[in-house]
Amino acid sequence: MTATLTAPATTDRPAPAPRQLRWLYRLHRPALLTGAATVLLLGAALLWLGGPLTDASAAAWEQYNACASTPTCSYDQDSILLHKNVYTYTNLAVLAVPFLVAAWAGGSLTGREMESGTARLAWTQSVSPARWLASRLAFPAVLTLAATGLLAWLHRLAWTAADGRVDTAKSWDHFPTFYANGTVPVALALAGLAAGVLAGLLLRRAVAALAVAAVALGALWAAVHAALPHLWPTATETSGLREGPTGWGITVGQGVLTSGGDRLDLPCYTSMMPGCEATLSDMHAVGFYRDFHPAAHYWPLQLVASGILLAVAALLACAAFRLLRRRTA
Repeated sequence: MTATLTAPATTDRPAPAPRQLRWLYRLHRPALLTGAATVLLLGAALLWLGGPLTDASAAAWEQYNACASTPTCSYDQDSILLHKNVYTYTNLAVLAVPFLVAAWAGGSLTGREMESGTARLAWTQSVSPARWLASRLAFPAVLTLAATGLLAWLHRLAWTAADGRVDTAKSWDHFPTFYANGTVPVALALAGLAAGVLAGLLLRRAVAALAVAAVALGALWAAVHAALPHLWPTATETSGLREGPTGWGITVGQGVLTSGGDRLDLPCYTSMMPGCEATLSDMHAVGFYRDFHPAAHYWPLQLVASGILLAVAALLACAAFRLLRRRTA
């Protein structure tokens, strides 16, 4: 009797998700470990800033304010300067995280895999291009959301701990503080991830995709920053000619109110300034106005700006799927 050898049946089923995640982790393990270490170090710095550094700086400011004008009084100036410097560096570091995500997504996550042929190898091993791309977006998006959300939360805790206690603490409308304290870094990082993935698929070169993704994210943030004052209705406060424009927050516009109800450009800030009273009289001015966003507008501005960034991220992700489908058709 002659035995007949038959080939095992093959299926076109995509590889299961756990297998793809293990492959993704092995392929990008150095970057993932580096990112985890960066988040841990930055998180520890923010905890240090919001705890011991804030307490020491607040105590130093109490000493300084108690000194008044006494020339021989001493206070802990080093604690004040250390808190100020650490806050500046951690603030910038939190805002830099989305750019690191965009650069990694463009240079390594898709750009390097397309350039080296790793992506096509995966497509020949029962992993469809769409499933491959979905794994490059979904799992990194979860990590990005968790990491940037944690850092923004810790930054806000550190800022809140110093608010009202440290005289050099930044106000809420200081733009680097404004962005790092809310949801914008999270949405910006997700937009950077999508921009990097699309750049890697489009250019198929790691270095070029890295640069393009970072530059594109910077342009997107600049556009959102320019549009930010107009994303929510402003509050308006009027004041007399002697007081000058009043109203504290993010200023959108200010000027002179005339007796005819017109709004004119601001020639000076108070009628008490030399020569300003005559100028205001010639303009038939009756007061000043200021359009601004008070502190109560903080979260509406944050959420609207974040919503725009998330919508852009979704559009970029859809563009990446359409591009990949067209190239692998």
